[in-house]
Amino acid sequence: MSDFRQLRVGDHISLLSGFPFSSDYFDQQEGTRLIRIRDLLDSEGETYYRGVFDSKWLVRHRDILIGMDGDFNIARWKGSEALLNQRILKADARSNGLIEQDFFFYWFGPLLLQIHNRTAATTVKHLSIKDVENAKGLFPNKAAQRRIAEILSTLDEAIEQTEALIAKHQRIKSGLMHDLFTRGVTPDGHLRPTREQAPDLYKESPLGWIPKEWEISQLGEVAEVNRGKFTIRPRNDLRFYGGQYPFIQTGDVSLANGRVLSTFSQTLNQSGLAVSRLFDEGTIMVTIAANIADTCVLGLPMCAPDSLVGVLPNKGQVSRFLQLCISRRKSWLEARAPQTAQKNINLEDLRPLLIPSPCQHEQEAIAAIYECVDFSLAESEQMVGKLRQQKYGLMHDFLTGRMRVNV
Repeated sequence: MSDFRQLRVGDHISLLSGFPFSSDYFDQQEGTRLIRIRDLLDSEGETYYRGVFDSKWLVRHRDILIGMDGDFNIARWKGSEALLNQRILKADARSNGLIEQDFFFYWFGPLLLQIHNRTAATTVKHLSIKDVENAKGLFPNKAAQRRIAEILSTLDEAIEQTEALIAKHQRIKSGLMHDLFTRGVTPDGHLRPTREQAPDLYKESPLGWIPKEWEISQLGEVAEVNRGKFTIRPRNDLRFYGGQYPFIQTGDVSLANGRVLSTFSQTLNQSGLAVSRLFDEGTIMVTIAANIADTCVLGLPMCAPDSLVGVLPNKGQVSRFLQLCISRRKSWLEARAPQTAQKNINLEDLRPLLIPSPCQHEQEAIAAIYECVDFSLAESEQMVGKLRQQKYGLMHDFLTGRMRVNV
């Protein structure tokens, strides 16, 4: 790192502290958008200013902003022109400085986290402009800074594009879920015409309008519903653990996010199996405490505690379809939980749960269509995770001089 120079931020970066605009001129619809600390990360402020202001307080697209209260954040403004409110800093590279503005954005992020962690607070943490000005560090030459910033910016763009794709898939998934469970699928794999287009194809039911061929059943009529069992908690008696029988807990189900679960927290030995309940592969697991009605489908036989309920479909019923049905009724099940410190529901709440019952072939078709969208969403989420890991790894290597760039 012999070609790195130690620089003080304030000597090379100009910092403008926001103006205390009068709330008398705040508006929800008219005026110039005002940036408040809560708006930094999403760039979507909902407050406008109708008063007169100096143009030096205007923030433009991609300007670098630093939040000075609460959780300290550095962000690029992604919106259109807006006003710099108090307790926010705008950072601009000085024309004769040795720090590139885009490089500063990546360099200062990790340092800002360190400042946040060591800043004492009674209620809300406050960042001082002096904290930023006096920050020092080792910097490569400006050409190397520009190249590093280009590489990291390219990764940021890829992350943003993938996140936009995820948001699109989530919208598709939500709309598709509604259509699949109100219109169903014809034998050739297409959604039925809407009720407005073909009213004779539908009938009223306790769940609303559904295709005529469908029935409405209680969950306990189409599946075997049993509560998990494990009388000895892991932290109390370790003699039942460490064996060949997978043992899942509520957190495992929540993390599965409605998908097939093949991982597990712990294992039980033969003694543990004797005081537990083993659920078959294909069983739908439902959380009945904490995060009520989170679901997954078991990818292999597993044991579960009494905070989980196993729903094993009867012959002719499709696990993934029933799991989606239960997920759609999550808000209804949550409302059944008593308003106590620890919310929970009982089997008496699950067994009478009303669900639609198309034929097995249509259940399989609905589940398969949903799986396609869900798979695309999962792939995009994995891609974002990989891109973030790659970015943070490169940031560490570039900012510490471990890796050099070819300018």
